[in-house]
Amino acid sequence: MHTDVKIGFDIVFDNASIGIVIANEQGHIVLANPFLLKLSGYRDTELVGQPIQKLLPSCTDSGRLPVNIALEPGRELFAVRKNGSRFPIEIDLTEHDTDGAKLVMACITNISQQRKAEQDVKNLSRLVAETEAKDVELNRANSFLRNLSELKSRFVTMASHEFRTPLSTVLSSAFLISQYPGAEDHAKREKHVQRIVSSVNMLTNILNDFLSVGKIEEGKIQVRNAVFDIRQNITNLTAELDGILKKGQHIAYTHEGSTTVRLDPELLKHIMMNLISNAVKFSAEEKRITIISKRTSKSLAISVRDEGIGISPEDREHLFERFFRGSNTNTIPGTGLGLHIIRKYTELMNGTIECVSNAGEGATFTVTFALENS
Repeated sequence: MHTDVKIGFDIVFDNASIGIVIANEQGHIVLANPFLLKLSGYRDTELVGQPIQKLLPSCTDSGRLPVNIALEPGRELFAVRKNGSRFPIEIDLTEHDTDGAKLVMACITNISQQRKAEQDVKNLSRLVAETEAKDVELNRANSFLRNLSELKSRFVTMASHEFRTPLSTVLSSAFLISQYPGAEDHAKREKHVQRIVSSVNMLTNILNDFLSVGKIEEGKIQVRNAVFDIRQNITNLTAELDGILKKGQHIAYTHEGSTTVRLDPELLKHIMMNLISNAVKFSAEEKRITIISKRTSKSLAISVRDEGIGISPEDREHLFERFFRGSNTNTIPGTGLGLHIIRKYTELMNGTIECVSNAGEGATFTVTFALENS
């Protein structure tokens, strides 16, 4: 029976497709199977009797093979070939008592291909992540280019329409001025000079709107907060805009609460000038524009109300979109960019804007900003 077991062991040992090495209690190699010899490049006589750390330096503990070596977390196990090169391994250790002697048998599997496959997966995952990141960046760039193309297309379309009227006014007024050379024609010349100034201002406003949209799209608008008196700021602004009021129009302004705020005064000025200009433009003569600012401990709210043509519910849904103009504004000059810019500026200052209106009932625009605690 013993002989049969020995024959069976020899058959398994010699023909196994994994490396098998047996070491004695002193940590010296007793046996190494042919597969291990082929794997390591050693001849049998070069390993038998040698310390086990010559073959498995990462697996020995004081020159011996501890049976729990494979269970130690984070420990990289490797074997060393005759030529000095290393290869990663998985190892299974078992102890045996044979005729009073303790032996340790190590079954060794070369996992170089497995490690290579794992590294290939990592490399592939990294490439996929990099590709996805590039795709996102490419999509962002394509979106930006589409927006830029749309902006240019809209500009050409709008400019051909909106520039025509003021340019025609400038040309006709310049021609008529030349027809009034005498001193007695001073009043007529002054009238046409004012028409030219007004038309040039209109062109400037159109161009400023496009420049603002361009800077917003490119992320070049910076918020520069400062402490200032909001009541005085709006009072000065309404006085500055007094010249654009139609006959009989007037602005009524009131403020509630503390007057000290910390916001970007330039962006706020642009927002208020646009809202007030719109209120004047879309209101008839003899109408009132009402401005109310209210400062609480946590916020500042400013509302601008007009008694103008109002905005339908259908138009309110698209009110802040770029180039959008209401269905009842066809005869009133404009770029359709003002409210879009206002919303962007308001959001840059961590604020919100809302509109309450119906067609023929005027409109109330309210901007609200969260204020930092002083």
